[in-house]
Amino acid sequence: MSAPESLFIRACRRLPVQTTPVWFMRQAGRYMQQYRDVRKHHSLVEICKKPELAAEVTITAAEFLKVDAAIIFADLLLPLEVMGLPFHFAEGEGPVIEKPVRTANDVNLLRTDRAADLGYVSDAVGLVAKHFGAKLPVIGFCGAPFTLASYMVEGGGSRHYLEVKKLMYNSPEVWDELVSKLVDVLAEYAAEQVRAGADALQIFDSWVGCLSVEDYRRYALVPTTQLIQRLQQETKVPIIYFGTDSSTLLPSMAETGAEVIGLDWRIPLDEGWRTVGHQHAVQGNLDPVLLFASWRELKQRAEHILRLADARPGHIFNLGHGILPHTPVDNVRKLAQFVHEFSASAAPSTRLP
Repeated sequence: MSAPESLFIRACRRLPVQTTPVWFMRQAGRYMQQYRDVRKHHSLVEICKKPELAAEVTITAAEFLKVDAAIIFADLLLPLEVMGLPFHFAEGEGPVIEKPVRTANDVNLLRTDRAADLGYVSDAVGLVAKHFGAKLPVIGFCGAPFTLASYMVEGGGSRHYLEVKKLMYNSPEVWDELVSKLVDVLAEYAAEQVRAGADALQIFDSWVGCLSVEDYRRYALVPTTQLIQRLQQETKVPIIYFGTDSSTLLPSMAETGAEVIGLDWRIPLDEGWRTVGHQHAVQGNLDPVLLFASWRELKQRAEHILRLADARPGHIFNLGHGILPHTPVDNVRKLAQFVHEFSASAAPSTRLP
């Protein structure tokens, strides 16, 4: 770890902080001109696979926005390639897995011995960590087993998750083998990011909101818990676990033991925090579309979230999902500044002695 005493890491550990730390999911992305300039010459995957470029867009966004953490620029699906599942990005469609996983034989063919081939991501982490030193922590990340397995089975985006649920319900033993293989690859991949200098890890469960509580507990809770516990044992860094549309799943998600639970915007922050328990830190949870609102509305909504957090140690301000394309970049920067200024002046007696 390069920045163990940073505001962000202290908040992950539920320690007192002078100001609420803030960063934004997808803070390096298409809404920033600097990123679009890089994309004129390189595809998304090329940026991911060239550590100097991935580090550059990571650093540029964090420094421009003046946030409290830099999340490494990478793509959720990169581990699929080393498992033997090529994918590409189709214009207007998102990722397309060229041969989806649908049978026991498909799962048997998946490899778990090539996680080291993802070393370009940890190389980028190392460059960012070297650049910032103790000034700013670096967040590494990976997808959660359920979400990545869903991409593998569906073959891309989905509205009804028909294929993945068919596999879960009709061939649970095949599903269990699939997520078990993913846990092995993801654990090695994410731990290597920490060895390269990441101060924390975020696990994205982007599709988990499609599950009922019963299905989450049967098909997602165990492999996610295994991944989180392995990373906690191997790395000792805080783990953030975030899922979208997950309000009904929060009590179960808290059982994974992740130090920080990410909240989306569909639940009030104080209610979400009570639901997961105050023994966890929480991250969130402004609706990303509010970044398109007037500054008066945006500021009012951000202030409301900070008041719901009530200066309790363990709150990291973030969005309830990633920054959207075409978001006004000045609003993002002003929001980070406002969070710092408002939280510094709010209830100082409950913060540092």
